[in-house]
Amino acid sequence: MVADAAARVIAELTQRGETLGVAESLTGGLLAAELVNVPGASAVFRGGVVAYDTAIKGSVLGVDATLLAERGAVDAEVARQMADRVRAVLAVDGRSAEYGLATTGVAGPDPQDGQPPGTVFIAVASAAGVTVSRLRLDGDRAAIRAATVQAALALLADGLGLTPRP
Repeated sequence: MVADAAARVIAELTQRGETLGVAESLTGGLLAAELVNVPGASAVFRGGVVAYDTAIKGSVLGVDATLLAERGAVDAEVARQMADRVRAVLAVDGRSAEYGLATTGVAGPDPQDGQPPGTVFIAVASAAGVTVSRLRLDGDRAAIRAATVQAALALLADGLGLTPRP
């Protein structure tokens, strides 16, 4: 199902001639891996930033340092800024990626930033704006991370106007 979702978004981006960059925290590169598993992904997938350490969210992606200090990394606004800013971070020849996709949250087993395991924020950004979704997921670390990848691809598909498959 994840592979199908990744293939659908890659195909749509390819048809449009648009590009994508990802900023990942709790998924640690799983989202990028799913995208690059799709043959032809290199035509539209710019790459990703695995900002697992909270400080990297600020220093590389430019997430507001005060926000990170006050709320921590598990926050809707952090996800919004990650998705928006990765577009410019992965610019090529001065052209930002058309879409940015971000994941941040707690995979567990312990809480983080006062949030319980399974608290996840995903965001998709484009020139039209940013959409953020909060998830409350169950399961172990692997299940939470896998479900986050699936949800992130679904959010991007929705942003691209792709209808869910029956």
